[in-house]
Amino acid sequence: MTDDGGQSHLSRLADQMEEVQLRAGDILLGHAADMLKDDNVKPWELRYLSARLYEALGDALRVAESRGDRLSSPTVDDDASVTPDDGPEPAEGVSA
Repeated sequence: MTDDGGQSHLSRLADQMEEVQLRAGDILLGHAADMLKDDNVKPWELRYLSARLYEALGDALRVAESRGDRLSSPTVDDDASVTPDDGPEPAEGVSA
């Protein structure tokens, strides 16, 4: 969401578009989880899903980048470290 409280028409429109894009990505993730559990999924179905996930990820990255441009960067503790184990768990049946 915008950091100006969504005062302008353009800010409200941008917020609405971001919400739609992120919701679409969330729905696609649900479809992906279902399809990855199904041994009968056709290759063309997986290619189609992959293309839609690619688009949704691009949208999500643009949203994050846009928000990051508007917000100051948080400081990171010198003691904090990030390891590969800190990320989300892969979907069941998917190897990392």
